[in-house]
Amino acid sequence: MLVLGIDPGLRNMGWGIIETQGNKLKYIDDGIVITNSKLDTPKRLVQLYNGLKKIIEEYHPEEAAVEETFVNANPVTSLKLGQARGIALFVPSKFGLNVTEYSPNLIKKSIVGSGHASKEQIQMMINIILPGCKFCSADSADALAAAICHAHHRDYKNKILETQNILGLNK
Repeated sequence: MLVLGIDPGLRNMGWGIIETQGNKLKYIDDGIVITNSKLDTPKRLVQLYNGLKKIIEEYHPEEAAVEETFVNANPVTSLKLGQARGIALFVPSKFGLNVTEYSPNLIKKSIVGSGHASKEQIQMMINIILPGCKFCSADSADALAAAICHAHHRDYKNKILETQNILGLNK
């Protein structure tokens, strides 16, 4: 199964694709969708939409993992980031992907074992978890980390749902 990881951003939206086969993870590709900062926000959101759409149409991932974003001190920046995050959630969902959000601390803990790991520690572990991976930017590395986190946690969530179904708790 292919998983699309997304690190939302209005200027640069990181993305990464991994393949999961049981416990095995394989690096497929990564990149960033870059918007033109000279354009107004609605046009930049269209650029993000078109970029994610192209990625989904090219790779056909089955699920997506989106990193939740923290609130900035600047409310205008927070609003713009929230709009970009909306695109990151909307586009995969529009194309039928199951979309799950993960907090930055959970992603860090899933990759490094500590919820307060540095970007350098995360990037080092991505290279270990995904041999041959040569991510193109910190944003795409964050997106790959979200995809890896999802690969680890989706099986756990599925086992919980399966157990609940066996016990008749989902009726």
